[in-house]
Amino acid sequence: MTKKLCGTNYPTSICFIVVNEFCERFSYYGMRAVLTLYFLTYLHWDKDLSTAVYHAFSSLCYFTPILGALIADSWLGKFKTIIYLSIIYVIGHVVKSVGAIPTVGNSDAHIALSMLGLILIAFGTGGIKPCVAAFGGDQFDEENNKERQKFFSIFYMSINAGSLLSTLITPILRSDVQCFGGDCYALAFGVPAALMAVALVVFIAGSGLYKRNPPQGNVLLDVCRCIGFAIRNRWQRRRSESPRKHWLDWAEEKYSKRLIQEIKMVLRVLVLYIPLPMFWALFDQQGSRWTIQAARMNLAFGDSFSIKPDQMQMLNALLILLFVPIFDLIIYPLVGLCRINITPLRKMATGMIFAALAFGAATVVEVNVVKTVVDPAPAGNCLLQVFNLAGSDVSLTFPGNNPFPEPIKYLRDPAEYEMVPLEAPSKVLTIGVTLNGKTSECYHLFYQEKAYSLILFSETTGIQCKLVEDSIKKNDTGDPFLRFYNTLPEMMDLTVGDVTFLMPSDHMSPSKAVERAEYSDLSCSLQSEKCSNLNLGLLDFGASYTVILVEEAGNIVAHKMEDVKANNVHVAWQIPQYTMITAGEVLFSITGLEFSYSQAPANMKSVLQGGWLLTVAFGNVIVLIVAEGAGLEQWVEFLLFACLLLGVCIIFSIMACFYTYVDPDQLDKIYMKDSVVEEDNHEDMKSKTNDIHLKNAGTGTRL
Repeated sequence: MTKKLCGTNYPTSICFIVVNEFCERFSYYGMRAVLTLYFLTYLHWDKDLSTAVYHAFSSLCYFTPILGALIADSWLGKFKTIIYLSIIYVIGHVVKSVGAIPTVGNSDAHIALSMLGLILIAFGTGGIKPCVAAFGGDQFDEENNKERQKFFSIFYMSINAGSLLSTLITPILRSDVQCFGGDCYALAFGVPAALMAVALVVFIAGSGLYKRNPPQGNVLLDVCRCIGFAIRNRWQRRRSESPRKHWLDWAEEKYSKRLIQEIKMVLRVLVLYIPLPMFWALFDQQGSRWTIQAARMNLAFGDSFSIKPDQMQMLNALLILLFVPIFDLIIYPLVGLCRINITPLRKMATGMIFAALAFGAATVVEVNVVKTVVDPAPAGNCLLQVFNLAGSDVSLTFPGNNPFPEPIKYLRDPAEYEMVPLEAPSKVLTIGVTLNGKTSECYHLFYQEKAYSLILFSETTGIQCKLVEDSIKKNDTGDPFLRFYNTLPEMMDLTVGDVTFLMPSDHMSPSKAVERAEYSDLSCSLQSEKCSNLNLGLLDFGASYTVILVEEAGNIVAHKMEDVKANNVHVAWQIPQYTMITAGEVLFSITGLEFSYSQAPANMKSVLQGGWLLTVAFGNVIVLIVAEGAGLEQWVEFLLFACLLLGVCIIFSIMACFYTYVDPDQLDKIYMKDSVVEEDNHEDMKSKTNDIHLKNAGTGTRL
C-alpha cells in the first residue's frame, strides 16, 4: 500500500522527487549561468568560440533525452535510469569543478577536464529529463487525478525555484569569493556539484517508498521500425504494385492499421516542428550573447548595489512565474472577449514575433553599447595615445600625416586613441617632440593592429619617450582595468581593494581587474605622509584606467586617465528584451507542448516529446554555426537572427493555415474492432500519459 502524507492523498514518495528536481535544476542552471564567462575569463577563449561551445553543450543536453527514454522504457526502467545517469551527472560536475582549479595541470588539462565534465553533465541531465516527471506521475493511483495535477504544479515550481536561486547565487560565488588569486569558478561549479550529489542521495533515500512500473517497451522504436519497413517495402515493390494512397500504407503487411494511422498523425505534427528550431536559436542566447552584452553595460543600481552580468539570466525564471498566471487569467480571457480565435498555432506564431522583437531590442541596445568600445586598428595601422609628463605642453610630428596636429597638454587625459598609419606589418617611426622650442627625436617600433601609449617626460639630457603596449579589450566580467605609472625615484606598491600593484620607478605596472567602487584615502608602501590619502575616485564598469603618480608640492598625487570609456548603457535596458523573450516563451513553448500532446494519440506522446526536445537541440546548432562561421558584428548578428525568425514565422503561419486540428480519441471509434482488452489498456495508458504530459507542458523548456 502506498504511504500517504499525513492528512492528504499525496504519496510520501513525491517529497523526495520534488526535492531531487529542485537540487538537480539548481545544479544545472547554476553551472550554466557562469559557463560563458568561464570560457571567456578562465579558458581565455574569444566570444565566438565561447558562444559556440556553450550552445554545443546545450544542444547535446537536448539530444540525450532520446537516449534516456530508450534506456528507461526498454531496459532499466525509470528508477534505475535516474540513479545510474545521476551518478554520471555527479561525476561530470566533479570533473568540471576540478578543471576550474588553476593548480591542477596546465591550460590543456583544464580544457580537457572541462569538456569531459560538460559531456558527462549533458548525458546526465538529458538522460534523466524524460524520466523524473513521469516517474513522479507514476506514484499516484488512478483515483487521485486531482492530486497528480497539483503535484505537477509543485514540480514546476521546484524547477523554476531551482533555476531562479541558482542564477542568483552562483554568480556571487564566482565573483565575490576570491580563490587562487581570481574569480572562484571552482566554487561556482563545486556548489552545483554538491547540490547534484544531494539530489542523488535524496532520491535514493526514498527508494523504499516508490511505486515502480517495469519497462513497457519504447514506442519510439516501434515507430522507427514501422517507418523503416514502409520505406524498404515501397522501394522493393515500387514497380510490381500500384501506388498506395500514403507511403506509410506500404507497412500494412506487417503493422496494424491503427499504428500506421497514429504515426501519420504524429508525422503531421512533426512537419510543423521543422521551422521551430529558429525560435530556440534566439531563446537560448540569454546565457551566451546576452550575458556577454550585459558584461559591457553599467551594472550598478545606486551607489551601493550592483549585479553580476550572469545574474541577468534570473529575469527569465522570475518573469515566467509572473507571466504564466497573467496570460492564463487575464490576457487570454480578454482576447477571447474580443472574439478573436486564439488557436494554439496562432499563439506560437505570436511567440515567434515576440522573440524577434526581443532581438530587435537587443540590437538597439548593442548599437549603443559598442560606442564605448575601442575598435582595434585595421591592418597596416596602429592606435596611439600620448601622456605628457614633461611639465609643459609639447608638440609632436610624425612622418607623413600627423595624427596629433594640436599640442599635447601637460597631464591631460587623452580624449581617444588616434590612428597611426604604418603601411606595413611593422615599422620604426621617427617622432619629433618639441618642448619649449627645443625639438628632440624618438624612435620606436610599432606593429599593426596594436594599441600603444607614448609617455613623454623630461630629464636633464632632454625630452625622453617611453612606448607601452596597451590592451583595449574590455573586461569580460565587466570589472574595470587599472594600471599605474610611477614617476617617483623609488619603488612602491599600492593595494586597491583586494588587488596589489607593484610599481618600480619609471615603469608602468601591468593592468589588473579591480572591483567597481569608489576608491579614496589609499596609502602606498612608502613610509611617508606624502604617500597617503590617494584618491582614485570612481573606477566604473568596463573602463580601463591609467593612473600616473607624480609628486606635487611635497605630496604624491594620482592623475587618473580613462583609456577605454566606462560602460554608459545601463543594464536595465536589457529588461525589455528579457520581458519580450519570456512572453514569447509562454506563447510558444507552453502552447506548443499543449498543442503537440493534444494532437497525438496517447501512446505516441513520448515520441512527440522527443521531437520537441530535438527542436531545442537543433536551435542551439544554428547558433553554433552562426557564431563560428558568420563572423558578423554583434548588432548585425542580433538583427540577422530577428529577421530570420520573422521569415520563419511567416513560413510557419502558412503551414499552420493548411493544418487541420484532429481529435486523437476518434481513433477509438474508428477501430472498434480492436479487442476489449487492448482498448481498455489503451484508455488506461491514455489517462496516465495525458495527465503527465499535459501538466509537463506547463513547464516549458525548464524540464
